[in-house]
Amino acid sequence: MTRKYSSISVETTLNSGINTTATTMVLPSVAAATALLGGVTLAPGNVDIFTVAIDVDTINEEIVYVTGVSGDTLTISRGQAGTGTPGVSGIAHSAGATIKHVLTSSDLIYFNTAVQPDTLTAKGDIYAASAAGVVGRVAVGTNGQVLTADSSQTRGLAWATVSATPRIGQVVTATTTNITNTAGSGWIDVSGLSVTITPTSSTSKILVVSSFGTVGSSGSSSVYFSGYVQLLRASTSLQTAFVGGYYPSGGGVNTAAYSPYSIQYVDSPATTSATTYKMQINNIVGAATFSANPGGQSVQISAMEILV
Repeated sequence: MTRKYSSISVETTLNSGINTTATTMVLPSVAAATALLGGVTLAPGNVDIFTVAIDVDTINEEIVYVTGVSGDTLTISRGQAGTGTPGVSGIAHSAGATIKHVLTSSDLIYFNTAVQPDTLTAKGDIYAASAAGVVGRVAVGTNGQVLTADSSQTRGLAWATVSATPRIGQVVTATTTNITNTAGSGWIDVSGLSVTITPTSSTSKILVVSSFGTVGSSGSSSVYFSGYVQLLRASTSLQTAFVGGYYPSGGGVNTAAYSPYSIQYVDSPATTSATTYKMQINNIVGAATFSANPGGQSVQISAMEILV
């Protein structure tokens, strides 16, 4: 429960008597109830408490927690701070008994046992729980360390040194069985071989890996069975390769040539924004057809972030 306090609370009285176990008490008016709370609003569901004393400074003084307000009627938890059985029973009070907002020994004990600011003794220290409601200090680590979950530690946390060895941070892969054909000149995207990765650090490297088959085909009069393949980051060409074969005039006896293609390229995009890598192909001569993944196999492109 959250304890609520007011420095402008106005003392009031009971409108009618209550027995030792009553869980509500009625004040003379709605205005009296509002003044007693001194601007404090209690959340529904009995989650807040506002401490008052009934029959203040008499042998019948009882401390109760006000947990709810409805008009002139207050919901109360009886017998607090040693004046009865907490939450169960207290002392009977007659109409006209004085009611006053007070600070009690229970409040002082609560604040004395709460986590104190001086528990944190160094810059970077943090609070963490070892169990429900049990909080303590976790000392700051050293420069470059990161905070990790560790169930073997008392408070479930530990500072750890990040390995300086490059390592894979994430892998993004696109898979396709699409076939891409081009009979004209100019670059076209290889259908389905495009992947977008968002680096977690601007110093990361991106390793791009892909492989697929190509076919250059033509009529019997053509001697070119080849094309170009390139990897792009967005619209920037990173690497271009010649794929296929060339037969001198009169030496070509086939009408198609199959060539496998693969790439492993390390890029330094220097960004933490989403970055797209894709494959393209380009026919060499307009009379021929150049294809990527002509057999419709399952092929991939992968982008791997290397943390360095």
